[in-house]
Amino acid sequence: MAEINPQLIRNVAVIAHVDHGKTTIIDALLKQTKVFRENQHEMEETQILDSNTLERERGITISAKNCAITYKDYKINIIDTPGHADFSGEVERTLSMADGALLIIDAQEGPMPQTRFVLRKAIELNLSIIVVINKIDKQFARIPYVIEKTETLFLELAQLDDQLNFPILYAVGRDGSVFDELPNLPAPQGSVIPLLEKIIEHVPAPQNDTTGVFKMVISTLDYNVHEGQFVIGKIHSGTISPKQKVILAHDRYNPFTIERVFVSEGLSRTETTKGTAGDIIALTGISKARIGETVTDPSDPTSLPASAIGEPTLHMYLGANTSPFSGKEGEFTTTRQIEARLNKELETNLSLRVNKNSNGTYTISGRGELHLAILIETLRREGFELEIGKPEVITKEIDGKQCEPVEELSIIVPQQYVGAISQELGKRFAHLVHMTPVNDTEMEFVYNLPTRTLIGLRGLLLTLTKGTVVMSSQLTGYEPMGKSLPKLRPGVLIADSPGNALSYGLSAVQQRGATFIEPGTIVYEGMIIGQSLTDKDIAMNVCKGKKLTNMRSSSADMNVQLAPPTILSLEQSIDFLEQDELLEITPTNLRLRKKFLTDNERRKARRD
Repeated sequence: MAEINPQLIRNVAVIAHVDHGKTTIIDALLKQTKVFRENQHEMEETQILDSNTLERERGITISAKNCAITYKDYKINIIDTPGHADFSGEVERTLSMADGALLIIDAQEGPMPQTRFVLRKAIELNLSIIVVINKIDKQFARIPYVIEKTETLFLELAQLDDQLNFPILYAVGRDGSVFDELPNLPAPQGSVIPLLEKIIEHVPAPQNDTTGVFKMVISTLDYNVHEGQFVIGKIHSGTISPKQKVILAHDRYNPFTIERVFVSEGLSRTETTKGTAGDIIALTGISKARIGETVTDPSDPTSLPASAIGEPTLHMYLGANTSPFSGKEGEFTTTRQIEARLNKELETNLSLRVNKNSNGTYTISGRGELHLAILIETLRREGFELEIGKPEVITKEIDGKQCEPVEELSIIVPQQYVGAISQELGKRFAHLVHMTPVNDTEMEFVYNLPTRTLIGLRGLLLTLTKGTVVMSSQLTGYEPMGKSLPKLRPGVLIADSPGNALSYGLSAVQQRGATFIEPGTIVYEGMIIGQSLTDKDIAMNVCKGKKLTNMRSSSADMNVQLAPPTILSLEQSIDFLEQDELLEITPTNLRLRKKFLTDNERRKARRD
C-alpha cells in the first residue's frame, strides 16, 4: 500500500456508555463505506468488531479495537472503545491514538455515569468531539432534555472554551441513518454520509511531525501464528519502513529490525512500504514489548509519556482448585500453569494487578466486579480449574486515615419498584444525591455509596425489579472508611457427605430453603447446595434415599415433586460469596463451597 498524505487522515475514537449504540453505528459505517462486498457474510452481521465470544454474549465491548474506512480521498481510522468503567484501562490507552471522538448518547437515557467517565478522558486529551444522539425513534425519547443534560455535562468538564462548541447529529443506529437536523418521526431511511462529512469537517488531521525521528507509544499488542507479535500504535513523529532499526526506549542497547509495516484497511491489515506520522500502524520484528513503552529511533532514546492508568478498586483471592474434584474437569490445573497465564494477561490487561502470596496462591486486583469476572470467565473457557474468594475493596491511607473507594451510582427503574430500590440502598449506606422522573413510568436515582456496598447489588436489584433496572456506576474518589456492612445474605445449606444427590434428600433440603443443584448432581462434603431460610448454615444429607421395603420399590424415589433449582451465573456466584466460602470454577461447573469442608474444621476455625 502506498504512503498516504497525513492531511487526509482522520483518527476518531467512538465513545459511549454501555448499550447506547456505539457498536451499531460502527457497523453502519463499515457497511455503507463498502468495506465489504454485498455478498460477504459481514453485511448480514451485527457487532462486527465485537469478535470475542464474551463480547457478543454480553453485548458489550471489552477490548478496544481499530479498523479503517475510506470516504472520498480520506482515510478514517476508527477506534472502538469499551463503554464500561471497569475496562477503563482499555479506554485510557487507546484514546491517545485519536484526534477526535464520536460521543454516542441514548435519546431516552441521556448522559450516564460512564458517559461522564469517557467524555472526561476525551476532554483531557483535547479531542474534537462530535455528539450523536442515538435511538431517536425510541418510544420515550426525550431529545431536548438529553441535549440540555449533555450541554450541562460539557460545561462541567470542559477545560477550554473551544470544547463547548460541539456539533450534534441525530441517529437511528440500527437503520444506519444519521441526520444533521432532527427529522420528523418516524424518521425516514437515511445514511451515515452526514456523520462522515462531519468527521472530515470537525476532526483535525493529525498534527504529528513527519520530519522528526521515529517515535511511537505502544497502545496495543496482538499476535499471529504466522507473523508473531504485532506492536500497534499511532506514530508520534517521523516515518517507519521495513529493515529500519529501532529500540525500546528503556532498553537502548538491544536494537530490533522492523520486518513488516502494516496499516488498517477495513477490518484487516495491509502491508505498506512506509508508515507516516499520525497514522495508526502495526509493526512486526519487535519482541519483549509491553503496552505503554516507546518504540524509537536509536538516535533518540528518550521516552514519550504513557497514558496514566487508574488504580484498581477491588481484589480477590485466586488459586488452583483444591476441592475433592480437583483435576477431573479441566485441562490446566496447576499453580505453574495459572501463573504463566496470569503473566501473559498482564501484558495486555493494563488495569489488572497480580500479587503472588507466600502459599503459592494469588491476589488479583481490578477496576470492578465485571473486570474480574470477565477475566475469570476467559480462563474458565480456556480450560483452567480455579478457586476464588469473596471480592474485597482496596483501601489506602490518605492523611493518616484509612480510606475506601466511593462511587456514584445511577439507577433507572419503573416507578412500582421505587420503594424496593430505596429500601435496599438504605441498607447499604447509600446517600441519595437526586431523584428525577425520566418519563411517565420510570424514575432515575443518583446515589453516592462505598464501592464495598456495591458488591452483589446488581444481581439483587435485577431480581427485585424483575430484570427491568438499568444501573451503572463510576469511581468518584476516596473517603474515610464507613460503618461495617451487616450481613445481608441468609445462611447456606451444606452437603454433609459425598455422593449423588437424590430426589428424596433434596425434598428434605427444600423444606429448609432453595436448592442450587438437581437430582443426580455429584456432591462432596462441604459443598454448598442451597440457601437457607434463616441466618444459620445447615449441614444436610442430600444423598439420602427412601428405605426400601417389600411395599416400596426403588423407583418410588422418582415420584418426589421438587421445585426447580436456582442456577447461579458466574457473576451471581461471585456476589453470593461470604468470607468463609470459595467458588470452585471448572470448564463445566461452578460449585460454591466452604473454605473448610468438614464440620469439625469449620468449628475449629470459628473458635480460632
